[in-house]
Amino acid sequence: MQFRDIGVLAAVIMIVAMLVIPLPPWLLSFLIIINITLGLLVLLTAMNMQEALQFSIFPSLLLLLTLFRLGLNVSTTRAILSDGDAGGVVETFGTFVTGGNIVVGLVVFVILIIIQFLVITKGAERVAEVAARFTLDAMPGKQMSIDADLNAGMISETDARMRREKVGNEADFYGAMDGATKFVKGDAIAGIIIVIINLLVGIIIGVVQMGLPFAEAATLFSQLTVGDGIVSQIPALLISTATGIVVTRAASEGNLGSDITNQLLGQPKLLYIAAVTVLLLGLATPINDMLTIPIAITLALGAFVMSRKAEEDPEELLGMEEDFETEGLKSPENVVNLLNVDPIEFEFGYGLIPLVDATQGGDLLDRVIMIRRQLAIELGLVIPVVRIRDNIQLQPNEYRIKIKGSELARGELLLDHYLAMSPGGEDAIEGIETIEPSFGLPAKWITENVKEDAEIHGYTVVDPPSVVSTHITEVIRANAADLIGRQETKQLVDHVHESFPILVDELTPTPLSIGEIQKVLSKLLSEHVSIRNLPIIFETLADYSKYTSDVDVLTEYVRQALARQITLQYATTDQALKVLTVSPKVEKMIADNIQQTEQGNYLSIDPGDSQEILESIAREVERVALMDQSPVILCSPAIRMYLRKITGRYFPQIPILSYNELEASIEVQSVGVVDI
Repeated sequence: MQFRDIGVLAAVIMIVAMLVIPLPPWLLSFLIIINITLGLLVLLTAMNMQEALQFSIFPSLLLLLTLFRLGLNVSTTRAILSDGDAGGVVETFGTFVTGGNIVVGLVVFVILIIIQFLVITKGAERVAEVAARFTLDAMPGKQMSIDADLNAGMISETDARMRREKVGNEADFYGAMDGATKFVKGDAIAGIIIVIINLLVGIIIGVVQMGLPFAEAATLFSQLTVGDGIVSQIPALLISTATGIVVTRAASEGNLGSDITNQLLGQPKLLYIAAVTVLLLGLATPINDMLTIPIAITLALGAFVMSRKAEEDPEELLGMEEDFETEGLKSPENVVNLLNVDPIEFEFGYGLIPLVDATQGGDLLDRVIMIRRQLAIELGLVIPVVRIRDNIQLQPNEYRIKIKGSELARGELLLDHYLAMSPGGEDAIEGIETIEPSFGLPAKWITENVKEDAEIHGYTVVDPPSVVSTHITEVIRANAADLIGRQETKQLVDHVHESFPILVDELTPTPLSIGEIQKVLSKLLSEHVSIRNLPIIFETLADYSKYTSDVDVLTEYVRQALARQITLQYATTDQALKVLTVSPKVEKMIADNIQQTEQGNYLSIDPGDSQEILESIAREVERVALMDQSPVILCSPAIRMYLRKITGRYFPQIPILSYNELEASIEVQSVGVVDI
């Protein structure tokens, strides 16, 4: 523990001791000076801060200083009532400050109490209450603003985390200040009560116990009471003022002093008007001209100096900006930053700005947030931030979607139209012919007045934001395997480790590295298998990685462990799975061409045979599609991953399942056979 920490703890213990242990007058005088110094230091700190969180310890400090001041009040009261001597500081304030007139001293004390209790303390309490309420009410909006900036690429994940933490700290601070101002109010009330007790009880003690005449007792104890009240109320007033400054201080780039001089004295024309007004006040009234003329001259000179400075500042600022830009271009760090590639980017032409601009009703940023949440639940993968930016190189109504710097999709929107799609291929409405970007279906852009007619004819009508949201979702879903790297895998492993530490410790770093786990997860995602159930995936890898390190084989074992999930993913509503089976001839052909090497197994099949298999699959898929059914190919476990390699490039969307990946309770219905 550092010396400063021990010093703070000792100070708190001393405050408690002051409440029960009598202190000598010289120590009381020393502590009173310390109290005034602390009050002044707190006030200066509050004036010099730029935002409230720079003085975040203020609520707790306010409580300690209030307790210290009350401890001093108890000690001085004990000294006044027992010995009639509370130290030189109290006596000085009772005689010198009040000019030896007790009535004047009482009036000064009452004025200090009124200023503190009715003006500063009451105002600070109300401002703290309102600030706490509005800060809490504004938290959801601030959080949404941070998420929007993050999705727009304006800030990084680290910046977003820091801003969220700052929002939470602000809410905690103003909530604490709302309660802390009650201490200041209670301290003011306690000061009034203590003064009344010191005065009345002191006079009684002076007359009854000390045998003093009433007038002498009243003079002595009035002087000590007034002195004690003033020396306690001065630091209390400083603390109350600091409280008001803290709760009324908005975020700024400077401290209170610089803000006052820059904002209050920042307009030279107003200073000229004030100078003329003060000068006329002296000339047109009996007020002494020697009082008003110096003030008017000072204001006029200040306005002249600031006018000259305002004319010179723009050139200086321009020079500073040019120097900064020149240095920035020379800086190697800026060149390095240009090498960063965003995982997901959405670029759009200037005509689509209303789609993103919230002030124009655009909600794409909120939709992207929902897309990331939806895909996280569906795929089990934390989707990276989507960087949204305009690109003047694109056509005004054009947009494109990029994954890791490569363009994967492009589309065009008409913001004042709706996209209408007819599942039956009917042509019952007028519109601009186009292709739906997500699934490649024929569609039309229609106007608002045609929308209702299109819906009556069975068209599916969607607005432009929904079109682009669906497109982004499908592109991310189709390329999810490219979005999981070793860093993302490590984050998933750490997440599982929090709940299943033994499982993760048994799996990695041996027998499997993070890279090998990443390859398994990537292969699952490439075939649209969710990796959300990571405990089962890791359990399976831990079981079978003892026998093989082949990533393809491990992936097959994981798929079999996820049989229920995979089956339900493709089963119809009647709990039936309609499949295309693979003929024994095709299975034997593939099995006979599997080559086994020390580096692993691979398929070495004749290109002609491979072409025949693909043509057979194409025929069956087309036939099944005419039956309005989604094709699923079913084969034996031994050839599943090799058949996937044959069809992966040409039919990536067609799922290929093995018999071991089927839930026992599911009904399998064959609707075709893949044969050559």
